[in-house]
Amino acid sequence: MHTGFGAFLSPLHAPGQDPHLTIRRDLQLVEHLDELNFDECWFGEHHSLSWPTVGAPETMIAALAERTRQIKLANGVVTLPFHHPFHVATRAIMLDHLTRGRYILGVGPGATPNDAHMLGLDLGELKRMAREAIPTVMELVNGEERISEKTDWYTLQDAKMQLPRYSKPGIEIAVSSVGTPNSPQIAGKYGLGLLSFGAPPPGWPAVDLARQWSYAEESAEEHGQTVDRRNWRIAVPLHIAETREEAFQDAREGFGRWLHGYWGEAVGADVLGGLDGVPESRHLEATVEQGRAVVGSVEDAVEAIRNLQETTGGFGTFLTYVVNWASFEKVKRSFELLATEVAPRFTGSADRGLESVRWSTENRALFPHTEPLRTRLAANAR
Repeated sequence: MHTGFGAFLSPLHAPGQDPHLTIRRDLQLVEHLDELNFDECWFGEHHSLSWPTVGAPETMIAALAERTRQIKLANGVVTLPFHHPFHVATRAIMLDHLTRGRYILGVGPGATPNDAHMLGLDLGELKRMAREAIPTVMELVNGEERISEKTDWYTLQDAKMQLPRYSKPGIEIAVSSVGTPNSPQIAGKYGLGLLSFGAPPPGWPAVDLARQWSYAEESAEEHGQTVDRRNWRIAVPLHIAETREEAFQDAREGFGRWLHGYWGEAVGADVLGGLDGVPESRHLEATVEQGRAVVGSVEDAVEAIRNLQETTGGFGTFLTYVVNWASFEKVKRSFELLATEVAPRFTGSADRGLESVRWSTENRALFPHTEPLRTRLAANAR
């Protein structure tokens, strides 16, 4: 099936850098993606651990609405238990207008204990709170009815948005999933899109993406809804270069900081649990071999994405999870290669040109006037 391409920005930057400059760099990267004709860019919401630096992704989207032309801009995602549904809907409709219909509302329960702790929320309650809020947000954003509703964490009285939607018939809404059945089942229940993180770090359980989608389909059938694989996004860390050797050289040092500094030190995960017996010099190679990242040449990327299509049964958009393992210039070059040499294999954008060359070659006899030119070229070559 046709596969689109985009990026997922937490964003992640190693501590010690000037955060003002990393924010400016993120804006520049998305402008670059827009010029490269990528389909989407998603922005995470995080409030702790230093590496993920944006706590207000809506402001990034608003800024980029004026800096980009065609790329869709998405919350990846609004952590619903942290926000009143009325405010979520208000911001979503405003961003729909500012982007002129290029906005996607991603929602989810959140999974960062530090963030929940600072807000006095029980981590075990987040999924329940998100399940309560999702149908309410859907009605406020895309519905027509006034809502009166009272829960233990928000109240609405005759609530309805005064601003109409820009998008017709409505704003696209998607749910994020880190591997449990919860979010795919919610996506199926309400016929929403699904954003899956397809490559957890070493030491974390692997994600059965095909089963993730089957949860969504089963839930959709149970609730009389439909889900479409074209609205399924899968995010995987990716870095490519002209050669496999160059790509690994680009990414190795940044990967080590990310693995041990972010996941190991900041998050507190047992990142070496999945790397038992592997020397530190080969941790990146082992991670790629386990299918938890894509690092290599253009052909390596094509093979990895094709394999992902086959094992999942097909999905709508491949999102590069931007982990900034390489320098900013190398990251931009990776996206250039992805756009110009990898994406056309899946989008079909180069098919007509290639077919034109094949047809011309196969039908050379139709053009006898080119024979003298070929003869002269052959003679010159001798």
